[in-house]
Amino acid sequence: MKRKGVEEVDDQETPIDRLPFDLLAHIFALLTCFKDLAQTSAVSRKWREGVKESLARRESLSFSGWKVNDDSTTRLVLLAYRLKELDISRSRWGCQITDRGLYQLSTARCISNLSSLSLWGTTGITDTGVVQLISRASSLQHLNIGGTFITDISLFAIAGSCPQLKTIVLWGCRHVTENGLLALVNECRKLESINAWGMRVTVDCFIGLLTISPALQIQPKGMLPNIAVF
Repeated sequence: MKRKGVEEVDDQETPIDRLPFDLLAHIFALLTCFKDLAQTSAVSRKWREGVKESLARRESLSFSGWKVNDDSTTRLVLLAYRLKELDISRSRWGCQITDRGLYQLSTARCISNLSSLSLWGTTGITDTGVVQLISRASSLQHLNIGGTFITDISLFAIAGSCPQLKTIVLWGCRHVTENGLLALVNECRKLESINAWGMRVTVDCFIGLLTISPALQIQPKGMLPNIAVF
């Protein structure tokens, strides 16, 4: 009777359950909805392991537009060992991450390998969380931290931790001053572009930045008059 029961279970196995584990993980990697991933993970142990493996293979992960918090964001990022691009921008109903979440994310293995990070509009974060995360993100080339309430403290941390930085978005960061920008441009010698729309700094400040790095692009175009830097 026991053997017959086993045979009946085998007969009920679905075609997708017979797929090789690597192929199953590849299919799950195509899912972009985190709710779908959570439901898929609950189907069986094999599917749960397949979801974990699919996350481990991802090089890009975006939470923009999804309603996630500190804990749910961290759970997924901790599994994404190969991650190179991370977007946790906030939309109207989207990511509600705080300093606690940034602290948790800083422990993820992938953070030191990130080349691109977006914290756009995450108003729940402060310098405390940003400094904690940035201190481990030494490979960053592109950083979007616009629409937040960071100050020069965050820029000092970026200047000291991100020597590979090429672009940074500081859109609307009105608490950042000339001191923070000067530190950034002085230390990040590969910096190519700064989006400074809506910042409360003077034209003279930007002229000073261009004196340090003549090839630097101040975005958006048209913010500055034609300036000859010698």
